[in-house]
Amino acid sequence: MAQVTTTLADLKNLTGGASSSVTAVSAEAAAPEPKIDAQGRAYATGKRKNAVARVWIKPGSGKVVVNGRDIGVYFARPVLRMLLNQPFEIVARIDQYDVMCTVAGGGLSGQAGAVRHGISKALTYYEPALRSPLKAAGFLTRDARVVERKKYGRAKARRSFQFSKR
Repeated sequence: MAQVTTTLADLKNLTGGASSSVTAVSAEAAAPEPKIDAQGRAYATGKRKNAVARVWIKPGSGKVVVNGRDIGVYFARPVLRMLLNQPFEIVARIDQYDVMCTVAGGGLSGQAGAVRHGISKALTYYEPALRSPLKAAGFLTRDARVVERKKYGRAKARRSFQFSKR
């Protein structure tokens, strides 16, 4: 039986060519292309509870329009406006993008969460390099919590009627 002897240098030479082509392929895969429409905007859909937001962002002065109204008029509570600005603060892009969105369903809190989710996704479509800080902050994950349905024979989803012994 013939014995094959290979040295460490031979193994390095064999894998050296393959590893350089693998790194070239992975470098191309690591830099995805931005998804921008003909008007220079990035579009994304955000969801939270029963609210669905369609969000378009484009470079601008930081103007945010929700359902045709200014952000201060639509989301009157400061907490909700702060929620919408969180993605821009995380990636240090405050007042660099104009946001136009339409949101439907749910209440104001759910709508603000849906718009935040949509803004975060649209930012990653416009600048793919921003994905990692937004994902680390948890803004790209859809919050799956929804209101539990009311069950038959119960006052609410889990609360039962008042018990009377007699």
